[in-house]
Amino acid sequence: MERQHTADVLIVGAGAAGLAAALRIADRARVLVLSKDGIEGGSTNRAQGGIAAVMHPRDSVARHVRDTIQAGAGLCDPEIVQFVVERGPDAIRRLLEYGLTLDREGADFHLTREGGHTRRRVLHVADRTGKAIETTLVDRALAHPNIALLTDRLAIDVITAEKFGFSPNRVLGAYVYNRTTEAVELVRAPHVVLATGGASKVYLYTSNPDGATGDGIAMAWRAGCRVGNMEFNQFHPTCLYHPEARSFLISEAVRGEGGRLLLPDGEPFMDRFDPRGELASRDVVARAIDHEIKRLGVDCVFLDISHRSRDFIESHFPTIHARCLSVGIDIARDPIPVVPAAHYTCGGVVVDRSGATDVEGLYAIGETACTGLHGANRLASNSLLECMVLAESAAERILEAMAGAPTDAPDLPAWDESRVTDSDEDVVLAHNWLELRRFMWDYVGIVRTDKRLERAWHRIELLKQEVHDYYANHRVSPDLIELRNLIHVAELMVRCARSRRESRGLHYTLDYPATGARALPSVLYPTVDPLDVLQPPARAARRRRAKS
Repeated sequence: MERQHTADVLIVGAGAAGLAAALRIADRARVLVLSKDGIEGGSTNRAQGGIAAVMHPRDSVARHVRDTIQAGAGLCDPEIVQFVVERGPDAIRRLLEYGLTLDREGADFHLTREGGHTRRRVLHVADRTGKAIETTLVDRALAHPNIALLTDRLAIDVITAEKFGFSPNRVLGAYVYNRTTEAVELVRAPHVVLATGGASKVYLYTSNPDGATGDGIAMAWRAGCRVGNMEFNQFHPTCLYHPEARSFLISEAVRGEGGRLLLPDGEPFMDRFDPRGELASRDVVARAIDHEIKRLGVDCVFLDISHRSRDFIESHFPTIHARCLSVGIDIARDPIPVVPAAHYTCGGVVVDRSGATDVEGLYAIGETACTGLHGANRLASNSLLECMVLAESAAERILEAMAGAPTDAPDLPAWDESRVTDSDEDVVLAHNWLELRRFMWDYVGIVRTDKRLERAWHRIELLKQEVHDYYANHRVSPDLIELRNLIHVAELMVRCARSRRESRGLHYTLDYPATGARALPSVLYPTVDPLDVLQPPARAARRRRAKS
């Protein structure tokens, strides 16, 4: 099998953001899209609720902007919010052109309402909107002659000129692990887009798929990009609590259609925490549930939609109804046991509105990026909107750059494994995986303290040393690549959290419960880390230059 690939644009990630960018670029350039698993294995497929956009005359751009900024607790960039919301209707029309069929009510789109929204503006395909969008984009991408999709590819690191001592610095491609052949491949590309999703797998309990290991964020950080707002990790309030239903999300739309949160004795409780009740923003609802679970010493609370008719429930929430029924819960009759779980990474790689990072030719979009849209908390169903709008904006920037002077790429070496060996202690990786995710849940979860963050920091430092030693001496594997990325992400989260001496949005600390007068983002600037081992081929290239 071919171990080297060349493309005009490499897109790492085959979710909504990555495929939307690919389709906008492909008419004028060769695009290579990498998927870590199968084509439809990412977080987009799990997005149940929908995509928010102003599509009704009783709604307005100004109102959607206000709702977004209010949810973001003062840290949204108003210009970015305006930019994304204004382009929302065009993004919807583009999806319709691609073949997406949204639910309608007569001639109009059926719009639902979710927490934090003051109007019904969430377009959907029942409760499987993400899957419908992903399927539509995949079908279009597979049919395009200029798009090549490679599955079972896990990016290890982006290649920059600086890593090999070349100047000026820019992105040159990436090293990629092929899960099928268990070999590392070289991809040459003058433009690389990181669309790898978020990092919720850093927590023990998450609604995300196994691939949400913060790969793009960690790779961009190692490449020399700024990272920001990593302390803002959104915990979805309602994931199904059942041993046979791991990571299954109960959509925000259930509460939007009248679902009530109840204690085990049937008592409603959300009105005690926020006048908006069940329609409060996700951070408020998640903290309320967490508080009640700890106060009462119970395993979960309950979400009840059984007062709606069976026909309504089965038509609006067919996926949720079927999944719950498969574990013995009839949601048309029974309340649903729910708990919070890590769901969305609001921070990420600092980019402008075209997805450009601090490294020339390197872009980040979707959940990988920190654009300023979400601030300290994401408004429900704005994520798919961001994916579509800012993916197209990044595509336009890339096409403009390609229209300029051609980029001369230096010769790049293949991955060098001549000085590493196979590991006979993979149990170390399994142990470190579990340890990291457990202490991140315990110490850097919904409610934090300085002492908890300090404990997490000490453990990260120990794991970081172990894993970097492992990486330097053994052949790479998927578990090693992902654990390395998760440790970097955990470090970034804790660094941002320790720097914030207030509670704001998704970051709540018992030591500083008040919100500060000034809303400032937390931005980390990369430094040379002696433990951040260079890639084996980079070491080999530098040895050759030294000898010459």
